[in-house]
Amino acid sequence: MRTRNLSLAPAALAALFLAACGDNGGSAEADLPDDLEGELTFVCSPNEELCAAWADAFEAETGVQTSFVRLSAGEALARLQAGGEVPEFDVWHGGPADTFIAAIEEGLLAPYQSPVAEEIDDELKDAEGYWTGIYLGAIAFCSNQDRLDELGVDAPESWDDLLDPAFAGELSMAHPATSGTSYTLLWTQVERLGGEDAAIDYMRELDQNVLQYTRSGSAPAQMAGRGEVTSALMFAHGCQSQIEEGFDNLTISFPEETGYEIGAVAMIEGTQNEENAQAYIDWALSPAAQDIGPEEGNFQSLTHPESISDDRMVNLDDINLVDYDFERAGESRIELTQRFDDEIAEEPAEDAE
Repeated sequence: MRTRNLSLAPAALAALFLAACGDNGGSAEADLPDDLEGELTFVCSPNEELCAAWADAFEAETGVQTSFVRLSAGEALARLQAGGEVPEFDVWHGGPADTFIAAIEEGLLAPYQSPVAEEIDDELKDAEGYWTGIYLGAIAFCSNQDRLDELGVDAPESWDDLLDPAFAGELSMAHPATSGTSYTLLWTQVERLGGEDAAIDYMRELDQNVLQYTRSGSAPAQMAGRGEVTSALMFAHGCQSQIEEGFDNLTISFPEETGYEIGAVAMIEGTQNEENAQAYIDWALSPAAQDIGPEEGNFQSLTHPESISDDRMVNLDDINLVDYDFERAGESRIELTQRFDDEIAEEPAEDAE
């Protein structure tokens, strides 16, 4: 069904990152129809505050009554799979592209070639228009410095460091079945170790040190900030957001090679509000919409060349990235997360408050 193999070499991705991030931000707006009306509902995978800011800004810009449901990427995929012929959502905004690719495989997304997407590098979007990248993020370790000091260990700087018995019961991560963040982490092991069996073997060892799996990829950083665990395994920008929220005891470190995401936006197959959905995607790709992220304390690296650049965003040129094959990751998602559920840990029912 799908023939394009989207896999960026680390050097190529770093070059794209440098080209995508503008020096001073443009906040240019998309050219939207001035006669939009009705409503739009999107499923949103970043944090609740950013989703709300996107909804409010689009409604203010267009007059379209805009609402959202916040679900992590794996939960969003499951909700779309469970939907009927008339979907409850018009757009999916945010979350790793490999989860969008899994949705494409099941016929859940519709192609739309946004004119604004022409301004975004080809390697950050689907060739057939099924999704376009809005941000980039890299997997990192988010550690509580006070807890590190108590344990007498340094912040982890390799995947093997996480297997140290000193970290027994001191790690937290989301479950790959519900979280796009942790599926990115899981697929990173496939890429760096050379196969799915080796990745599962590593995750089985890592499980010995994991205190808790959450449903949401951002929840582990809050656990680390409160000192409930020493280190959270997640995207660096999620840790940075918690630092901005006041958890200044958190520190970010990167393994010797790590994986990354292209956060995406896409139209849902069967939407009853196609014009509004297409307008929303045009808007979401614009600098004005992308700039809402850092303005709301979210420091993903943005894809539009006129969007804001901020020192708190990860410079992917400074870290060592695996050759991340998004197409294979998306095609393998359902089977691989089922293996994780069967062989390592069952999907959690809900996150603790």
